[in-house]
Amino acid sequence: MSTITWDDFEKLDIRVGTITEAAPFPKARKTAYQLVIDFGATLGLKRSSAQITHHYTTDELIGKQVVAVVNFPPKQIANFISECLVLGVYDDEGDVVLLHPGKTVTNGQKIG
Repeated sequence: MSTITWDDFEKLDIRVGTITEAAPFPKARKTAYQLVIDFGATLGLKRSSAQITHHYTTDELIGKQVVAVVNFPPKQIANFISECLVLGVYDDEGDVVLLHPGKTVTNGQKIG
């Protein structure tokens, strides 16, 4: 694996946000949800597609804080525009487990 510089890391804008909406995404190639995430007053609401259906239901996602990269360009996935990348880690079976702060923090807080 190659190393990066501190300047490379600082190019990533990684923030905490709260999921306000979660719905099935039937047009995605792999099973996924469409999410709306509140990143606070500065960034507002952003949409994301996430392949997290194995460990989470839409109901339990509402109100959950997550960590996401918010400065990627928008990406079209089927008929949906994803505006941020929600971060997670793969479990032993290859399913995504969301990264989240250990305590509730203000939406929009920058990771760094």
